[in-house]
Amino acid sequence: MARLRRTMMYVPGNNPANIMGAHLYGADSIMFDLEDSVSIREKDSARFLVYYALKNLDFGNTETVVRINGLDTPFGRKDLEAIVRAKPDVIRIPKTERAKDVLEVESIIAEIEEKAGMEVGTIKLMAAIESPLGVINAFEIAKSSKRLIGIALGAEDFVTSMKTTRSKDGLELLMARSQVLIAARAANIYALDTVFSDINDDEGFIKEVELIKQLGFDGKSVIHPRQIPLVHKVYAPTEKEINHALRVLDAIKEAEEKSSGVIALDGKMIDAPIVERAYRTLELAKASGLYEGDN
Repeated sequence: MARLRRTMMYVPGNNPANIMGAHLYGADSIMFDLEDSVSIREKDSARFLVYYALKNLDFGNTETVVRINGLDTPFGRKDLEAIVRAKPDVIRIPKTERAKDVLEVESIIAEIEEKAGMEVGTIKLMAAIESPLGVINAFEIAKSSKRLIGIALGAEDFVTSMKTTRSKDGLELLMARSQVLIAARAANIYALDTVFSDINDDEGFIKEVELIKQLGFDGKSVIHPRQIPLVHKVYAPTEKEINHALRVLDAIKEAEEKSSGVIALDGKMIDAPIVERAYRTLELAKASGLYEGDN
């Protein structure tokens, strides 16, 4: 996995000022929302704003994502017809419950890419899982398409379907988080956690980020710029972790120079999972500005 997706910031598609400056806050990805944050009477204007922004603004290295409306609405197909031609990095599918939901969107995108003279497969996909059925079918969804780079949990709709509400400890989401995460890992794609809606509760937010990092999520959806550095700080490795990762890579290099098939560090064997974690640690360290090496 070459790209970091620690943070994906929601940006309402009907707000020109937010759209123009969204990439300046340092999120790994920005997601222009055409769905829940946009009222019905503003759907067409939001679609035009996002299309114009993607065609004319430079978002640098920040990944661009657009959440479309569902194909079961009058707006989903219109969103795809416009947004595919604007060439965002990723289109996010809302309320995904089955693999066929992904395949239907993929088929339409391929038609549009072909008509627009684009290479078929240019636009990647992310699926949002927001219901009990989606959670049950998480692996089926995760492996449904080669375009699919990740799946994301949408908690608000999920807990409503479960006839409960969100709590501070997140107990009601543990099973859904685990299912989504395991499905993503089994399919070798990214897993993003849901938003934390109380932007004034930094302590609660940090605790939730620490939890999802420990579970193994690649990152978290955020709704406010102030949440971005908090997530990145939690995901930043410690000096001890960075030094250990460098020592692991030094041990590998030394073993290669000696043509040794046995690699050890501090009396412990170094195997593939340890090497993978070392590279991940340095990747996060670079993104956090804590390490500048070339390993």
